[in-house]
Amino acid sequence: MAANNSLAGDDFLLRTVKFVVLQSLVMIFLFINLLLIITFFKKEYFYTTTRYILFAVTLLSDSFLLFMSDILLIFTHFQITIQVWICVIIFLVVLVYVTVTPVTLAAMTLERYVAICMPLRHGELSSTRNTMNCIFLIHGISSVPGILIFSSLFVSASLSFYKQYQFCSVELFMLYIWQHNLRSAIYQLQFLIMSIIIVFSYIKIMKVAKAASGEDKKSSKKGLRTVALHGFQLLLCLIQLWCPFIEVALLQINFSLYEIARYLNFLLFYLAPRCLSPLIYGLRDEVFFQALKYIASFVFSTKNHSISDDGSVSGLT
Repeated sequence: MAANNSLAGDDFLLRTVKFVVLQSLVMIFLFINLLLIITFFKKEYFYTTTRYILFAVTLLSDSFLLFMSDILLIFTHFQITIQVWICVIIFLVVLVYVTVTPVTLAAMTLERYVAICMPLRHGELSSTRNTMNCIFLIHGISSVPGILIFSSLFVSASLSFYKQYQFCSVELFMLYIWQHNLRSAIYQLQFLIMSIIIVFSYIKIMKVAKAASGEDKKSSKKGLRTVALHGFQLLLCLIQLWCPFIEVALLQINFSLYEIARYLNFLLFYLAPRCLSPLIYGLRDEVFFQALKYIASFVFSTKNHSISDDGSVSGLT
């Protein structure tokens, strides 16, 4: 009996430590993303330039997902149940923003393709109005998986199901095996299309880079690295979507393995990429990096700087 109590105590302590670690990381990552968002809104140059606007879309989307995922994690940790209809509303929004980031990455890749391979049309296609239309299109495309997934739920579940109190998880809406398969097929098709876009853009930019010289060659090579980064970010997003299927398989084998896998998946493939990928992208961009340094110096010290309209930073005397 004493041994069982000791094991239960150790298990509770381990759960508490993991929970505290995750909460600390979430707060740190949300703070970093907040700095990046503040940097974006600091100057007109950023929110009138297409690639920075799309970058901000990924920042806002990732920050929202971090926040909502943390709320759901807190609910799970403290074993808080809510009515299913409330969970449906939460996940209708969450599933949109799960897809917004990868779709936006594809849009950012196409923007680089146009800038390097079709420079004469870049100004016309990358106008603020077209960028806003692109953002609406991104959200429209991102809504498709959620609409299809919940449509399959609405035709399968009775009205009494929505009044039940349950732990809020996307697996709650998968009542039948075919619904799991439908969700998998939707996301796999969507990511296949986005992967084709990124590979196509990379090949086209690579051809331009080989034929270019001087500054054009330097710009093309930088574009190649940017597209490669988008490809890596997309891969992380794809792994994140595979995680629930891996977790379900492990749950049938061993619950302890399931808990470990779920913790590591959340940490490595959900939490870290939502902060580190945007941060790396922001640090690679010289103009954005200079503006970020200004914001950081304002937050962490009394040093004064000013940002010019083109995003460059200068000290004040």
